[in-house]
Parts: sequence; C-alpha cells; structure tokens
Amino acid sequence: MNEGTIYPILKRLTNEDFFETYLVESTEGPTRKYYHITAKGKKRQQEVLAEWKKFSESIQRFMNERENK
Repeated sequence: MNEGTIYPILKRLTNEDFFETYLVESTEGPTRKYYHITAKGKKRQQEVLAEWKKFSESIQRFMNERENK
C-alpha cells in the first residue's frame, strides 16, 4: 500500500474514534504523528474478526462440500 491509501483510512478511523493521534517532536525533520487504537477501536476489531472468522468458515465448508462431490 502507498501513502495515498493508508492515510485516508487512518483519518477515517480516527474520525470514527477507533484511533487517537498524538504528536512527537523529532530531532530529525518534522514533528511525527502517531496513532493509537482506542477501546472502541479494539472492540470493533474483535467484531470484525468474528465476522471474518464466520465468513471464512462458511467458505471453507462450501469448498469442502464441492470437493466431496
């Protein structure tokens, strides 16, 4: 992925309160922005992971049924 993909996603996730940002002064170059996942973000991560597991298990069952025919 390139910056044009990553930063809009991080901005959207921050706007939705899934991430917080903080700035750290750098000894070399400009101030750096860091991202930290929030409690809301961790909860959403677990929800999405559960959805993915359910989906992937469904696909695996489908593929197994196709192989057994």
